Order: sequence, then structure tokens, then C-alpha cells
Amino acid sequence: MAWRSDFRRRWAAYAASEFGTALGYSALPIVAVLVLDVSDFRVSLLTVLAGVVSAVVALPLGPWIEHHRKLPTMVATDLLRFAVVLSVPVAAWFGVLAYWQLCLVAVVEMAAGLAFSSAGVAQLRTMVPAEHRAEANGRFETTLWTANAVGPPVGGVLISWLGATVTMVLDAVSFLVSALTLRGLKNPEPAPPVRNAEHHWLRDLTEGWRFIFRHRGLTALFWNSMIFGGCLMAMVPLLTVFVLRDLGFSAWQYGLITGVSSVAGIAGSMLVKPLRRRIGEHRTLLFGGVGRNLWVILVPLAPANAVGLVMLTVSEFLLVLFAGMFSPTFATYRMNATDDAHMSRVVLAWSITNKVVQPACIAAAGALAAVTSARTALIVVAAVLLSGIAFLPWRR
Repeated sequence: MAWRSDFRRRWAAYAASEFGTALGYSALPIVAVLVLDVSDFRVSLLTVLAGVVSAVVALPLGPWIEHHRKLPTMVATDLLRFAVVLSVPVAAWFGVLAYWQLCLVAVVEMAAGLAFSSAGVAQLRTMVPAEHRAEANGRFETTLWTANAVGPPVGGVLISWLGATVTMVLDAVSFLVSALTLRGLKNPEPAPPVRNAEHHWLRDLTEGWRFIFRHRGLTALFWNSMIFGGCLMAMVPLLTVFVLRDLGFSAWQYGLITGVSSVAGIAGSMLVKPLRRRIGEHRTLLFGGVGRNLWVILVPLAPANAVGLVMLTVSEFLLVLFAGMFSPTFATYRMNATDDAHMSRVVLAWSITNKVVQPACIAAAGALAAVTSARTALIVVAAVLLSGIAFLPWRR
């Protein structure tokens, strides 16, 4: 099949980009702290700006991406990310690096990533026949979890040996490798959907959300995704405080809890294919969707002893295991439920909403923990997460 050769190249480009990003996962805030010596508030502000401002910047790109060929957009955004990420070590080398540059790099890199993802899912949909999309998404998911398992620890070692700016060079080069690999795709891309002559700019901007809410299954998955993503991100700082301060576990024990979960993601993504054969795609989606929301309740119940350490590790492992099953099945469902004329805008609408919802959930959970405790906030997060099970496409 002619498409398989292009898919292998597409997969290689994705792997290069994801491994580079995983290597430089924490490089930008580390540069802010170690090179510029900025305050804790400004380090946090860097992350918030990257999420919220990039969503605003990316929003008007949706209609444009939808009605243009996707591959040139992907190559252009890869090259843009290569340039902006590389600008940090270059500026540091010449001694002119400033905080405003880090903010600009964070925003541009994330906005370009949103645009790449929006174009990339649409491009993958047209490249891969419908009957092979589940397999393709499964491979991408396994690659993602492998990169997340290997990249951060290796990146941490490189940062300690060579400095954060060196890992940012490797991160930048990964985007260049991705762009050059994508340039090698041989099969012509189908013509993009034609823009309606009576289109209106506001309708074009909101069409991704409008399409989602016209489809019962996508609507359910949209709310399920926002609840899960928001709660998961809100849990990260709470878990750190709860494990290290409230329960008194050491840093290596905390690393064990979080490190084991990356392996679970790889295992979960590899279980999708046999599960799909045995129980079907729809039941696999529900099985993964229910499973990933169940286990956080174990976290606030954990005592400060060996049993608690086991409970925390098992909770993280099972959460990520089921998330690894769910994600590629969900990606296939969304890809099959959306037509070519809306795919880019649906993905961008999904991503932008996540970028707004997640910081809001982190702030709300942090405020709750401040007036009560980390344990109480984790109980509330777990309860909200359980409610997300209702927002699954239970009807076929």
C-alpha cells in the first residue's frame, strides 16, 4: 500500500519531535531560574502565559489551516519552533537573554504546536484509510508514552551535565529533523475543503465548537476530556505537596510514584489492539474512559507508611494504564466522527479549550488547598473526576 511508506515517515517525524520535546520538557523554567534568577511568581507566570496567550494567538489560525494544505503548515510550524527554541541558547551564549524573550518563546512555541496538531490530525486522517486509523493512532500513542518515559530523565541528566540551554539546542534540532522528514512525504495531499462563499469570520472561528456540539458522542467526549484534563493538571502540584510534605515521603519515593506511571502508558497503548479485537472499539473506548477516572480516590486515602506508598504507586499506574488505552481509541473515534471540512477546527477548538480550562482548574484546586488542605482538595478533585464518567458516549 502506497500510504504506508508516507505513514512511516510521518511517524518518524512525530517520534523525533516528541523525543526532543521530552528531552527539553523542563528546560525553559530551569533557564528562567538558573540563568536569569527570576522569582517563583514569574516562573509560574511563564507557564500560564504560554497556555492562555498561545490559545488566543492560535484561535484565528483554525479557519486558515482548514482551507489550506496541511503539510506545508506542519513544516512551517516545525521550522518556526526550531527558530524560536534555538534563539534561547543563542541569546544566552551572547549574554543578552531576557525574561521577555522566554515569555515570547513559550507563547510562540505553544501556539505553533497547537497549529501543528490541528493540521497534523487532519493530514493523518486523509493519509490513513479508515480501517487502519486505530492502528496508526495506537503507534503514535505508544511513541508518546515512550518519549515521556525516556525523555525527562535523560533530559535531567543532560541538564545537570551540560546545562539547560544545551538540551534546548537538542529540542530545537528535533523540530528541524521533523520538518525535513515531513518534506520527504511522496503521495500528494488531497485538495483542502473549499471555503463557503457566504462564510462569516465569527462563524468560521467558532465552527470547531459548533461541530462538536452538533454531535452527541463528540459533545460527551469533549466534556469528559475537559474534566479529566483539568483534574489531572490540578492534581500535579497537589500530589507534590501531599506526598512530600503531608505524608513525609522522600524525593526518590515521589520519583518512583511518578516514574512507574510512564511505563503504564506504554503498556496501555499496546493493549488497545488486542482489546479492540476482543470487545470492539466502542467498548474499548468506554473501558478506558471509565478506568482512567476511577483511581485518584486512592491518593487522599493513602497513609504515611509503606501501604500508602503502594496505594499511591498503584493509583498512578492504573490511571495512566487506562489513559493509554483510552487516548488512541478516542483519537480514532474523533477522527472518524469528523469530516475533512471540520477536522482542523475541531482539534484546535479542543486544544484551545484545554489550554484555558487547565490553568483555571489548577488555580481553583490550589485555592481550595490553601483554605483547607491538600488532602481535602485531592478528595474534591477525585469526586469531580468520577463525575466525568457520565460524559462518555454510552450510546453508539
